[in-house]
Amino acid sequence: MARQESLRTSECPVARTLESIGERWCLMIIREAFDNVRRFSEFQKNLGLAKNILASRLKLLVDIGVFEVCPASDGSAYREYVLTEKGRSIFPIVVAMRQWGERFMFDEGEVHSVLFDNVDGQPIQPLEVRSANGNQLEPTDCYRQRVISGKQELLL
Repeated sequence: MARQESLRTSECPVARTLESIGERWCLMIIREAFDNVRRFSEFQKNLGLAKNILASRLKLLVDIGVFEVCPASDGSAYREYVLTEKGRSIFPIVVAMRQWGERFMFDEGEVHSVLFDNVDGQPIQPLEVRSANGNQLEPTDCYRQRVISGKQELLL
């Protein structure tokens, strides 16, 4: 069997993202962090995850800059896992997955959770992909182009 090459060196941003945070427990840990879970024991209790798996996933997420480890906010001897800017920027990804799941993964009448806005108490609006002009885009309205990171010039 051919050895699978790491996606960390792929030119595809989707592949690199999946290699970094796409494993299910990584995404579930990040989801919990968006619900203000910060301590190892809280992650373990909420997810029912074995300590060794949780420890390895948290280490990975710290190593790639999604979390930083900080002293506990209550002054205790505990340490907390706090989302960095890089980690907080994953929120739209989690929301997009949530909204897709709400739409397609539940049968009529099946109980599930919905994300609400804290300010007005309403369900959040579905995410949409929009052009620079504000027009809603479908997959057929877009194309991919190879670029050098940080530049918008075509690679030949």
